[in-house]
Amino acid sequence: MLEDLFINLVIIIGAMAGYFQKSLTLTGAFAAMLVGISVYAGMGLNGLALLGAFFVSSNFWSKYKGNVKKTMEEKLAKGATRDWLQVLANGGAAALFSLLYLFQPERAWLIGFMVCLASANSDTWASEIGSLSKKNPIYIRTFKRIERGTSGAISGLGSAAAAAGSFFISILGYFLFQLDIFLMLIVFLFGYIGNVIDTLFGAFYQQVYLCGHCGITTEKKSHCHMPTTRIKGLTLVDNDMVNFLSGFIASVLSIVILRLF
Repeated sequence: MLEDLFINLVIIIGAMAGYFQKSLTLTGAFAAMLVGISVYAGMGLNGLALLGAFFVSSNFWSKYKGNVKKTMEEKLAKGATRDWLQVLANGGAAALFSLLYLFQPERAWLIGFMVCLASANSDTWASEIGSLSKKNPIYIRTFKRIERGTSGAISGLGSAAAAAGSFFISILGYFLFQLDIFLMLIVFLFGYIGNVIDTLFGAFYQQVYLCGHCGITTEKKSHCHMPTTRIKGLTLVDNDMVNFLSGFIASVLSIVILRLF
């Protein structure tokens, strides 16, 4: 009991530290607390360690060469400081699978949890490292090069980073949860597939806006201190929704494969 109280206190302190370090907004810090407490309740310290590995590594790559990425932020809806929607988009599904595991400790929920984190890590590494590529990425709708920061675009560096991000979570999960090789490969493969789904959704369904003042295409609903005009995408399908759906769908697919085999 005392150990649980201590761990939950550490989670709260860690989330507030993220706020003071400007990695999280205040609402993002509260969301991180809820995700962390849920993961600990279901997956214990090992699950919390895997969640921490995702947040720490993703935060590192988000801050890495931040000055180089400044121009790209004009196209993105949000910056490197995560709000509650971003936290839940990346960690909410993992928290859900943790709570399912708490009440029904089946292997499928454990794999779903890890695939969620592998997918989120894969997508974050792809975006943050891929943006440092010397060449502009290729937009998968037109197969032409497009500006960095455009959702639905891919690069060689970004694809390699996506694979590395998924592998990072899968190999940690292998040791923390004593998985066999088959399950580790499932986590790795579907973590990467989550990034692919994210790219497809970003290209075909995610909202894109046009600034009537400067002419830039952006994910922001306002730019140059004036509202932008939506030129592509479905209602409610913003970057946070795409991140959540891609990880959740990849996790469900991995569970289906487990049921079949």
